[in-house]
Amino acid sequence: MLVLVAPGQGAQTPGFLTPWLDLPGAEDRLRAWSDALDLDLVHYGTQADADEIRDTSVAQPLLVAAALLAARQLFPATEDVAREVGATAGHSVGELAASALAGVLTDDEALKLVRARGLAMAEAAAITETGMAALLGGDPETTVAHLEKLGLTPANVNGAGQIVAAGTLEQLAALEADKPEGVRRVVTLKVAGAFHTEHMLPAVAKLEAAAASLDAADPVVPYVSNRDGLTVAAGADVVTRLVGQVANPVRWDLCMETFQDLGATALIELCPGGTLTGIAKRALPGVKPLALKTPDNLDAARTLIAEHSSTAE
Repeated sequence: MLVLVAPGQGAQTPGFLTPWLDLPGAEDRLRAWSDALDLDLVHYGTQADADEIRDTSVAQPLLVAAALLAARQLFPATEDVAREVGATAGHSVGELAASALAGVLTDDEALKLVRARGLAMAEAAAITETGMAALLGGDPETTVAHLEKLGLTPANVNGAGQIVAAGTLEQLAALEADKPEGVRRVVTLKVAGAFHTEHMLPAVAKLEAAAASLDAADPVVPYVSNRDGLTVAAGADVVTRLVGQVANPVRWDLCMETFQDLGATALIELCPGGTLTGIAKRALPGVKPLALKTPDNLDAARTLIAEHSSTAE
């Protein structure tokens, strides 16, 4: 069984979309999306520097566009995803790409919603100087208790010994000086705010308004939610969860437990892949992961699909 996943904010790097524009129709698709969003995705994906693409209002639509661009090379239509994929999910903002791949939203709807999401979360992040940091190693229970003592939120519980803390810059500095027992490193993430915490509550109302006009369809492939790792059968419920998730922790560990329960044998992480496949290598023994970093990985991805899709013999 094949799982298709989309990465979250922080996965972007300068120029990461450059090789994708050599594919037939890719640049035209990105430019059409750019016009619809009033955001130059081609520039940000090819020429912008690290600081420019760190901006939340840029990074979020750029990542969803990248995931969808890569996915449509493998699965040109939603029907192809339904036929070949056993489950889909996204980490944080990657959930917007997953919602389109599952047929809940169209690509255009997902991109317009993520544009609103990025702008709303950027505004919320500007209220107080906040950030996020990944903690590597340590016992989860011990780590969570320590974070709460420092006033930090375990905003991403990623599994495989990785928890991401979020809070004010002062709280993160205190964490750097006082690591939880067993934590080897604290790595500052390339994000501009404390996402999936109470600091993002101002963004929820704006995102609700942006989502109000959407006519969500029910998923055509099992959609696994960040909120609790459960599969969601109703499109309206998916959208409700997408809205609320900006201010609630990501439980990627529970998503991976669901992948196992569903019988996953392979996992493809869409562009710019790497982070989620790294976690899967440690947390999902027996599941073959593949990161779709560049078009050079497409042939390997197609082979994996042929071997592990629901139509494979």
